[in-house]
Parts: sequence; C-alpha cells; structure tokens
Amino acid sequence: MRILVFGAGAIGTYIGGSLALAGEDVAFLERKEVADQLSMSGLHLGLPNGEHSIARPRFFSSIDQAFAAGRYDLAILAVKGFDTSGVLEMIRPCLDRMPPVLCFQNGVENEPVLAAELGEERVIRGTVTTAIGRRGPGDITVERFRGTGIELNHPLSGHILAAGLRAGLGMRGYADGNAMKWSKMLTNLMGNATSAILNWLPARVYAHPDMFGLEVRQLNEVLSVMDALQIPVVDLPSTPVRMLASGIRYLPSFICRPLLVKAVGGGRGAKMPSFHIDLYHGRGQSEVDWLNGAVVRAARKAGLEAPVNAMLCDVLTKLTSGEWKKEDFADKPAKLLSMLS
Repeated sequence: MRILVFGAGAIGTYIGGSLALAGEDVAFLERKEVADQLSMSGLHLGLPNGEHSIARPRFFSSIDQAFAAGRYDLAILAVKGFDTSGVLEMIRPCLDRMPPVLCFQNGVENEPVLAAELGEERVIRGTVTTAIGRRGPGDITVERFRGTGIELNHPLSGHILAAGLRAGLGMRGYADGNAMKWSKMLTNLMGNATSAILNWLPARVYAHPDMFGLEVRQLNEVLSVMDALQIPVVDLPSTPVRMLASGIRYLPSFICRPLLVKAVGGGRGAKMPSFHIDLYHGRGQSEVDWLNGAVVRAARKAGLEAPVNAMLCDVLTKLTSGEWKKEDFADKPAKLLSMLS
C-alpha cells in the first residue's frame, strides 16, 4: 500500500516506520522544520526484534506537495486530538484526493469529526496499546509491547490487518470499533489527569486511599456512560480491560486497590503519563478535553452527570493555560479533592 502518515511523533514514527520496514510505501507529512530535519537524519526504531533505521524516509511539508507525488491507498492520523482541527483545515481543499483515514488518536470524538468532512466510509478507527517512548526527533523505542487494534467494517481493514501483522504491530481486528475506542479511553484515563495535577507517579496516585477513590469514581462515570450508550467493554491487545472494569465495578477497595497499584505501577513504571508530559513541558495544550471532557459531553447526551471527569478536565485545563499555577496543586491531594465540594 501507498500510505501517508500525518505526524512523525512517537506513534507516527512507530506505526509508519514499522510499516515501511515491512515493505509498505510510506511517506510522512510534518511541519517543514521537522520534515527537513528527519529527511536528513532518518528514523530510528527500537523494536522488540532489535534496532532499525530508515536512512532516507520520504517527508513532505505540505499536503499539496504530498499529493503532487501521487495518490495514496491509506492515510494514518497520528497526531494529538487538539491538532485534528488543523489537519481538517489542511485537507479541506483536497478532500477529493484523500484516501481512507486510519485514526490512531486517543479519545472517541476525532472519528465523528473526521467523518463529518470525509464521510463515514473514509474513516477507520484504530488504537495503540503498545507503550512507545520517544528518545528524540524521529527516534522511538518500544517500552512495552502490547499491540494495536483496527475496526473491521471497512473494505481496507483486511489489507491493513495483514500489513500490520507483517510489520510486527501485533494488530487485532474488532467488529465494534466504537467499543474498542471507548475501552482504550478507559485505560487512558487511569492516573492521567490526577498524575499531572498532583505531579505524582500514577502508582502513587493509586496507593493513596482518597485519590484511589477519586480514580474509581472517574472510571465508574465512564462505565456508566458506556452502559447508557450500550457500548460494551472489550479487551485490547494484551490489556484485559473487561477484568479492569469488573474490578472497578464490583471489588471492594481493599482488594482492588493493591491489584491496581501493581498494575498501574507495572504498566507505567517511572514514566509519567501523557497529560503530565504535556503540562510540564509547557506545551500550552492538553488532550484532557478530548478524554475527560469527552466523557462529560457523552454523559450529558445520555442524561447523566460526570462530575469527577468535569472537575479534572476543568482543573487541568486551567493549569495548562496558566490561569492557575502548577505549584498550587502539586503534591496537594486534599486541595484537589476539595474541588468536588
């Protein structure tokens, strides 16, 4: 397949680079300064089977430049949720040339937004559960291999699934792409906003009895929305999400908390989650509204409330914008808990 990858961050480099190493015809679309740098320095991938390099990857710095080079069978969207509007603005003048888009973004609202512009028939849901670390520009390493997922209701899904398996991506197909994305979001929320706000590792968040209670309430709000919308919880590659959901729903905290402390600590180790990285790198943007905020909006549509997700979204948004100071919440769980009062 001829594939155009939007974004060469950790996920774009991992997915696009792995497909290129497996023989697919892959090109990347990035900002000019990034495209110029990576087209010269190449891509470097630390994969489970060893270190690999792509010496001369193809990079484009504009959509017109990319399409002038030919047509594509597939586009892969591997940018942050807050970049989706910019991608749509970029592709609107050339919608007739856009191939189907495989969306690996976190959250559940990007695909509907894309479908409103491209049509449902040109949007494919995807997810990544493998943990990817970024060592530098165009240089990634697989920190914990789990796999990837793709919904199976598109004519290209079978071809993509086969290519993903050849590329070592551990790809699994899902009949219900929406269930796959919501189940992934459930895992994305664990210890994410709380870790960023408190400047704590996720395992420390889950070890704290009161913060664990807040996390359970956050996740139960998600599960209530999924129940109301009749979206089933599904297991993701090497990620037993159904067991997680059952534990959150039914196990008493004295049993559930030690299990989740171990699971969260083992899953993330000493690595901070994405919200913390974005906040403490001063990027001025966060995906919290595409995750916690999406839960709040879906809850309203279902006639429910999601006060914990709403509070976490509000606090982290204000910290990210600089309206509130990070040090006012760092290491202050009581203050965060008081925000629900």
